Amino acid sequence: SLEMASDSPESLMTLCTDFCLRNLEGTLCYLLDNETLRLHPDIFLPSEICDKLVNEYVELAKTDSIFKPHESFFTLFSDPRSTRLARIHLREQIVQDQDLEAIRKQDLVELYLTNCEKLTAKSLQTLVSFSHTLISLSLFGCCNIFYEEENPGGCEDDCLVNPTRQVLVKDFTFEGFSRLRFLNLGRLIEGVNVETLLRPLASLAALDLSGIQLNDVGFLTQWKDTLVSLVLYNMDLSEEHIQVIAQLRKLRHLDISRDHLSSYYKFKLTRRVLNLFVENLVNLSSLDISGHTMLENCTIPSMEEKMGQTSIEPAKSSIAPFRGLKRPLQFLGLFETSLCRLTHIPAYKVSGDKNEEQVLNAIEAYTEHRPEITSRAINLLFDIARIERCSQLLRALQLVITALKCHKDDKNIQVTGSAALFYLTNSEYRMEQSVKLRRQVIQVVLNGMESYQEVTVQRNCCLTLCNFSIPEELEFQYRRVNELLLNILNQSRQDESIQRIAVHLCNALVCQVDNDHKEAVGKMGFVMTMLKLIQKKLADKTCDQVMEFSWSALWNITDETPDNCEMFLNYSGMKLFLECLKEFPEKQELHRNMLGLLGNVAEVKELRPQLMTSQFISVFSNLLESKADGIEVSYNACGVLSHIMFDGPEAWGICEPHREEVVKRMWAAIQSWDINSRRNINYRSFEPILRLLPQGISPVSQHWATWALYNLVSVYSDKYCPLLIKEGGIPLLKDMIKMASARQETKEMARKVIEHCSNFKEENMDTSR
Repeated sequence: SLEMASDSPESLMTLCTDFCLRNLEGTLCYLLDNETLRLHPDIFLPSEICDKLVNEYVELAKTDSIFKPHESFFTLFSDPRSTRLARIHLREQIVQDQDLEAIRKQDLVELYLTNCEKLTAKSLQTLVSFSHTLISLSLFGCCNIFYEEENPGGCEDDCLVNPTRQVLVKDFTFEGFSRLRFLNLGRLIEGVNVETLLRPLASLAALDLSGIQLNDVGFLTQWKDTLVSLVLYNMDLSEEHIQVIAQLRKLRHLDISRDHLSSYYKFKLTRRVLNLFVENLVNLSSLDISGHTMLENCTIPSMEEKMGQTSIEPAKSSIAPFRGLKRPLQFLGLFETSLCRLTHIPAYKVSGDKNEEQVLNAIEAYTEHRPEITSRAINLLFDIARIERCSQLLRALQLVITALKCHKDDKNIQVTGSAALFYLTNSEYRMEQSVKLRRQVIQVVLNGMESYQEVTVQRNCCLTLCNFSIPEELEFQYRRVNELLLNILNQSRQDESIQRIAVHLCNALVCQVDNDHKEAVGKMGFVMTMLKLIQKKLADKTCDQVMEFSWSALWNITDETPDNCEMFLNYSGMKLFLECLKEFPEKQELHRNMLGLLGNVAEVKELRPQLMTSQFISVFSNLLESKADGIEVSYNACGVLSHIMFDGPEAWGICEPHREEVVKRMWAAIQSWDINSRRNINYRSFEPILRLLPQGISPVSQHWATWALYNLVSVYSDKYCPLLIKEGGIPLLKDMIKMASARQETKEMARKVIEHCSNFKEENMDTSR
């Protein structure tokens, strides 16, 4: 089932292929002259492995921004004696003439070239090398493959005056392609004579002529005994076309659908045409008439409709001509027609816009070659996910991911797809999604952010990331996510809402992560970016979420990370701190975030001298009396001063205010706090607090540290008792109680902390018996 499939681990084959492609030099190859890849001489690989290597390579080059394509990659497959290719699928800009040329000795059975716009008529000649083995060929969207460059003068000098011009190749045909059965010429360039091109093919089974305008398709009857599949998407039809199609009696799949928005079509479907198909094409199991306007009413009057459950029996069909079918169709394309809303449709799978099932069928059927239709189908899915509840969540997610990967550069699909992902990944669907699937979502979201600077895509992608647990679920792409977000925040013109979401994400990403992560992000310019945002907001005199989140992010990223603290000081962080304090005296949340950050800076001994100015010390002393955000601002101000006091009287290099006066204010502040205060703070380690205990130089710092521990182990004993015990806090407290310099009330408090932790230990021992 799809559910199981999405959760099963990758096969060993897939993992090995991926690893080899990312490490070609370390595995299959060596570098010749520092540039050309060469296969190690003792390597022999069968087609099962080579096909996968090539197809995976194309996929990676297209969808993984970190993966760097290698110019000489296809030369690894130039010799069939060591590497065999049979079935390969190449796409878009990744493939050039010389790549096909490199593998011309291979006996290819299947070659799909999709939207390979860089291929020219040189590649047509290369195709001839495969003519004796090729069974399946697609040239879909290879718009330049019938063009060659003509050099008018033929001499070197003339080329500078007359640049080469593109000339259509008229003499190429599929002469000699004796085994070719399946051919896709979709979106073939105008001017190529399709009839002449195809005439040499003896027995075609499947032909796709999507987007080609042909007034005369009479030549198709030469394969009336072999053709089982015919696709004429977006071909403007006429009565002649219909008569020819009706003669192709072996057809099992017929697609005459169209994009009703693309251009004006004279042709209208009638009851007679559908009757003709049903009568003549007796083997038909799949029919697509999406986008057509019905000239007359083909529906059975609702009075005559058999009531009861919806049925796929032809006899009960609501579409009159289909009552003549021998059995239900496997697939019926009715997307953007009125017929898809009828009750009884004689098909197992229907594409349409009536409900989730029909919409998903449409996305599935049209993604690869019809992005213009797919984006509209995804838009319908977006509405379903937003307004109702998706019942086939995994299938929906998988289809949207595939569409986004397949059409990385299609703006419509990126906009609708990223919007749909936001609703498909939100919390109500969380339980149904595997880690693997959620990672795939993150990958395509980041691809979208990389490829598109467009506001809607960026906003949708950022919003979708908010549906994930951060940082945990983004850890596997940590650098990349941060780089993309900082990139968004560094743009000169910014959309307010994106800015807000991006800062929120940045803040979440540096909260509760290891210090090496924080250092890495600091080196990317995180501190500078946040300070710039703060500067902009100050200039506008606005203190909004962006301002608060930016300070909060700085508080998080400087936690136990001296390098980032130093950056904060070097980039005039203290100047911004004072300006914000002055500009926004009433903003409590802001004050808390700023002082939390300065607490981190004050923990770094080498940086403390920079805080030792009359101005800063006065500001911290005055904030001791602040009642902002409960005790948080006062507590953090006292913490900053405790670390400064810990450096002793000789480090006090200022005349005003006096050290003793500040000490007195600190005692008064600590005594005014309620010991049972619930806290807006999160300690990952007590180390910075514990270092203030074993010293006699500043009893008030000792007292602040002991108060902090007592408050945390009382109010949040489950979290902080084990942390204090683990980090060796109990012996430090016991030693302090013996110290002559420590104040009596500090010792009393220390005893309570020890008692609290031993009670906690005993209680937990009881429960674990």
